[in-house]
Amino acid sequence: MSNQYVYAVARIRSKELSLLNDQAIGQLLAAKDYGECLRMLADRGWGNGESDISAETMLADEREKTWALIGELVDDLSPFDVFLYANDYHNLKAAIKLVYTGEQDFGVFISHGTLPPQEIRRMVENQAFSELPEGMRAPAEEAYTALSQTGDGQLCDIILDRAALEAVVRAGQESKIPLFALYAELTAASANIKTSVRCLKTGKSVDFIRRALAPCSTLDVSLLAKAASESMDAICDYLAQTDYASAVSALRQSPSAFERWCDNLMIQRIKPQQFEPFGIGPLAAYILGRENEIKSVRIILLGKLNGLPEESIRERVREMYV
Repeated sequence: MSNQYVYAVARIRSKELSLLNDQAIGQLLAAKDYGECLRMLADRGWGNGESDISAETMLADEREKTWALIGELVDDLSPFDVFLYANDYHNLKAAIKLVYTGEQDFGVFISHGTLPPQEIRRMVENQAFSELPEGMRAPAEEAYTALSQTGDGQLCDIILDRAALEAVVRAGQESKIPLFALYAELTAASANIKTSVRCLKTGKSVDFIRRALAPCSTLDVSLLAKAASESMDAICDYLAQTDYASAVSALRQSPSAFERWCDNLMIQRIKPQQFEPFGIGPLAAYILGRENEIKSVRIILLGKLNGLPEESIRERVREMYV
């Protein structure tokens, strides 16, 4: 398998040279305003060349460029499905709610899933759940039935959010590729921690919390659910005994600080792929590095647009892959 990616890795190495590093991020942070940020990014080749491009269009264009590049380099994109399942389940959730309310699509679907969004909607409209991929069938029908019978959108959400995480974990484990397994585990664990805090703040029962959490290797979700039914101190005390002990201070600080901690941990763990000459790992790490870069640019642009001080924006910016 390694040899088939030799050329692809060589191309990725050249592309890594154009990724934003700490110096480039510092220049964006120092820009006087939102407009100057956009111009600086355009000078680096971001966007589609239009002078009046919006931030969201520019960021969407960059995501399209990333996947177009990967599509050029490999014939089979299916190994990267682990990165796309979250989009599929988001679109499934959106389709179920649109069908339930009878509303039209008003931009709720997102691109880059493994299934076309309109196909997902068609299957939901026809209750043709058997046409969905095997792992999506049961949770799709359960969520559809739950929403139809109870009108409880939150119940629909937890069914599909957990199913999405289970799909990611399953794909990571089945891939036999360490980076995909790492991505899946960290994604599930961080989502579980965020869900547990959210459930605590909204006073959910321990049974509800257990139902919302997805099993993963580095957390005992039963213990986490019990802690989340008690207090923030209980959550932090439990996490202090796990691989995520260093997250406790960020979690106590704020949800955004914890999000940053999670993203930085992922980047730190994938950085060694910059020195791997073979295999699919460097391609996967490049995708994650680009997503992290786009997220940081969005944070900077939104901060500039809202007139936030540079230091306040800097506190939210993620660690760069290069």
